[in-house]
Amino acid sequence: MAYEVSFAPPRGWKVVGEAANGREAIEKANKLKPDVAIVDLTMPDLDGLQATRKIREESPATKVVVLTMHESDQMVRRVLDAGALGYVLKSDLATHLVKAVRDVSTGKLFLTPKVSDIVLKGFLKTGNQPEAAEQSQAWQLHARLKLFDLWLQEKRIRRLPRS
Repeated sequence: MAYEVSFAPPRGWKVVGEAANGREAIEKANKLKPDVAIVDLTMPDLDGLQATRKIREESPATKVVVLTMHESDQMVRRVLDAGALGYVLKSDLATHLVKAVRDVSTGKLFLTPKVSDIVLKGFLKTGNQPEAAEQSQAWQLHARLKLFDLWLQEKRIRRLPRS
């Protein structure tokens, strides 16, 4: 793990390692083969974006959840392009980390509601401008479908009766 998680893991979960920097995170992911690596985007020696990319290349079975303070639609895209399936803001850590790990461990994309909102606003802001050369049509379609799916999930949750 590249980020020290200060919570009691749910029953059946085991924290198999911790890393102080990006290089160590890659080494431990290769050695310990965790189901999910929780990677801090801001790490010494090798940042979380580069560490995520290397973990996914060298240990493709290990899925990645990125923790960050960066509230930027461009950063979300860079993290997803690097191979992470989860993006959790440090401000949302207590409420969303467990669900992020659960979803990502099954291969699902996880963005907190706040991150989904940031991405959607960024998309709407730049949606009518000419595409940047590096943006692929496949990624755009994937992002739109994921945002739509997250929007539907949020609507369903809001409609659930409160107990």
